Amino acid sequence: MSSFSNPHYMYLFDMKNGKKKLAYGQSPEDALDILRLRLTDEEMSQIRAEKYKKISQRKLQEHVHELG
Repeated sequence: MSSFSNPHYMYLFDMKNGKKKLAYGQSPEDALDILRLRLTDEEMSQIRAEKYKKISQRKLQEHVHELG
């Protein structure tokens, strides 16, 4: 089955330090699972899983300064 059958989205999760973490997945939960694969437990503990914003790839450039 094509990956186009299951759309993915970009999510900006708030972090405790005031920055944002960019993640990609089918849902916010999926995006966090993908982040868990590449971040340490300490880094994951900085992410506020319940505070996120879904963004389009076109709008990503507007948020680059917020990333941490």
